[in-house]
Amino acid sequence: MCRHSRLQRQVLSLYRELLRAGHGKPGAESRVRAEFRQHARLPRSDVLRIEYLYRRGRRQLQLLRSGHATAMGAFVSTRGPTEESPGAGAPGTPPDEGDGPRRPLDSMGVPKTAPDGR
Repeated sequence: MCRHSRLQRQVLSLYRELLRAGHGKPGAESRVRAEFRQHARLPRSDVLRIEYLYRRGRRQLQLLRSGHATAMGAFVSTRGPTEESPGAGAPGTPPDEGDGPRRPLDSMGVPKTAPDGR
């Protein structure tokens, strides 16, 4: 059996901590399992994506531990990507009506910033 890398150990530790923090909160344990299962096939070489997801998981852990969280929900798309009308935004959001400039997203879904900081 091979030894796990430091990042792999951190991710496994985060998984256990999230399961413990979510114990007794409706939907939390199943959501944690589903989220980790969804990203389990990421290649080991995609370190930036793994670190991003790890940091996001740490923030969710802090929220679960804060005491204010009573349950853990999930945003679920009710329509597939082929069923959406052209130009439609994210599920549940109104269509873009020209309410201001939109910034493009990078491959991780984070808004890109222009060189001038805007």
